[in-house]
Amino acid sequence: MSIPETFLLFAFFVNLAFGLIVLMKAGIYKKISLSFSVLAWSGAGWALSFFMVYFFKDNYLKLFWGRMGFATSGIIPAAFLIFAFLFPCEQRSINFLKTTLFGLPGLLFLVLSFTDQIVSSIGSSSKMFNYGPLYPFFSIYLTGFIILGFVFLIKTYRKTIGIERLQVKYCMIGMFFTSSLGLVNNLFLPMAGISRYNWLGPPFTVIMLGFTAYSIVKHRLMDINIVLKKGTTYVLLMLLLFLPSLLLILISQKVFFNYINYLFTVFTILLLLVVAFFFNKIKPGTEKAVEQFLFKNRYDYRETLGKLSKAMVSILDLQSLSKRIVETITQTMGVEKASLFLWNEEKGGYSLFESKNIKTSSPPLLSKNDPLPHYLQKIGEIIIREELAKGAHISELNEVINKMSVLEAEVSIPLIAKGQLIGMINLGYKFSKDIYSHEDLELLSTLANQTAIAIENARLYEDLKKSKSYMRRADRLASLGTLTAGLAHEIRNPLVAIKTLTQLLPERIDDEEFRTQFLQIASGEVDRISSLVNELLDFARPSEPKLEAEDINAILDGMILLVSTETKKKQINIIKNYASDLSSVQIDREQIKQVFLNILLNAIDATQENGKILVKTRPFVKPGGEPYVQIEFTDTGKGIPEEYLEDIFNPFFTTKSTGSGLGLSISNQIIQDHRGYIDVESQLGKGSSFFINLPINQESPKRRKSDLENNQNFSNIFER
Repeated sequence: MSIPETFLLFAFFVNLAFGLIVLMKAGIYKKISLSFSVLAWSGAGWALSFFMVYFFKDNYLKLFWGRMGFATSGIIPAAFLIFAFLFPCEQRSINFLKTTLFGLPGLLFLVLSFTDQIVSSIGSSSKMFNYGPLYPFFSIYLTGFIILGFVFLIKTYRKTIGIERLQVKYCMIGMFFTSSLGLVNNLFLPMAGISRYNWLGPPFTVIMLGFTAYSIVKHRLMDINIVLKKGTTYVLLMLLLFLPSLLLILISQKVFFNYINYLFTVFTILLLLVVAFFFNKIKPGTEKAVEQFLFKNRYDYRETLGKLSKAMVSILDLQSLSKRIVETITQTMGVEKASLFLWNEEKGGYSLFESKNIKTSSPPLLSKNDPLPHYLQKIGEIIIREELAKGAHISELNEVINKMSVLEAEVSIPLIAKGQLIGMINLGYKFSKDIYSHEDLELLSTLANQTAIAIENARLYEDLKKSKSYMRRADRLASLGTLTAGLAHEIRNPLVAIKTLTQLLPERIDDEEFRTQFLQIASGEVDRISSLVNELLDFARPSEPKLEAEDINAILDGMILLVSTETKKKQINIIKNYASDLSSVQIDREQIKQVFLNILLNAIDATQENGKILVKTRPFVKPGGEPYVQIEFTDTGKGIPEEYLEDIFNPFFTTKSTGSGLGLSISNQIIQDHRGYIDVESQLGKGSSFFINLPINQESPKRRKSDLENNQNFSNIFER
């Protein structure tokens, strides 16, 4: 089989396959898939026809298959025009009239191709065929329809975006190569009497059909520039690798068999291509299988470290993260000693954050200019003490080696984030006394990059928690400031009454009625002052974070007592409507008190004089069967505009001239921490209702000790 026959047969099978694949993968755009399949099968028929022309020696058969080639190639322009009209998502409607208009010339030339009007007879010499009187019209039809198809594609390209635009680009590039090469070899050169290259036309259709089929079948297309770059690279590699192989195969056949079989040559080259393609596909799996069965220990630790690398990004607690890193590395790699140093901004150095089997005499803090961190920042890669020892005559390296010896480190791994050394992992000898292989170091280097990112994430999370704690502290301070201003006045009034009575007591000491009344009034006023101060101190004093079964009604009574001075100023009546059968709720008492106080103060602020505030509790069960308690705060204030209802829980959002805008945001977060939620209803001019819904059973406390520490200062001041 000759080279032209081989290429033509290859083009036939490939085009046939393209048409079948696209038709089988047809989605919602069935007209596009059908028109493409007709286009592909026309190209396949063209390739098969010219294969037969080269295969048969009889002139009658040559003429028949030559005319068949023109008949099938005459369908290509019409099929391409319909396809270009519809592609990529049938954005233009096509009816029977348009289909007939586009396809009629192709059908006409299909019939005429079997007459002597296009191909009259077999040619001679370099001219394969003698052409009939209608051949120029066939050439005009072929060229005109292809140009018109390009016009449709260009218009579509200008209107489309994203994936559709890329699909059109694929189609245009493929068709450009096919049409330009095909028209030259099968139209213009034959018109000049040169037909020796007309066998190249059908194989060129593979380019266009391949590009277009890829754009139709694949949903996520590769950028065309990458395709061209990769395509050029692969072509050059094939020329570099397979061209010498082709020459060697041809020479070997000539030397050993004194005959060159082109079909065998093509088959051998294709076999080499298949082997080269599948080599990279099966290599990773083969390596994994070999390691798993023959080098199981090494496979296991690589697998474990790989899993750690993926899991680290989800660990946000810095202490837990550090411990997990050190424990996993030492256990999986069989390392005897390890230490983790992290940058400490407050101390201005690298603190020993986690260690294993390290002597307590090791320095807990390395300064920024210490030889080891300074060298790691400078070099930016893993260092091994044994390798550094080869350059021990250099003073800088000698200092680094000495520091690694003090830290009992054989390997030091830098943790670099944003170009800065944020820490280091020091590993001692392995229990097996083996060296750290190149594979080990590559794995540790990858792990170090993931560790640096995970540590940065954990630190950002810690900063976020601190910011959240500061916001809560600011909110509690603001609430305390509001309460103490009114409380001072509330305490002063009964003290004045007690002072007056004590001044009158010497004069009326013998009056038993006066003494009895005095004791009752004085005792009652002192109890009231004591209750107010105790509630304020309870609110200000931090307690250990814990969830305990609490009486919601009792907590509400305490908070209502605290705000009583504010309600008296505006003569606001607080109406309590508590459910008597309310179950105890698992809550953090101090956090919930802060929520109730925030909402009560907001209600008082929004309610005008002589208004009312309803505080109501009730139990209810959600559809899933989980028991809840609902606490309702309804005021008769001015209400909240509807457009603000979605924003009131955002930090720093407030419609008041004074206030931080943190109260409701913090309250919402506390309720969410208790697995509850807050609903709000409001009508302008009528008032607002806040519904706090809390599950009766909780799992774990959310309150942070940082909240307690931050609140300790102003609590101590208050108690003094």
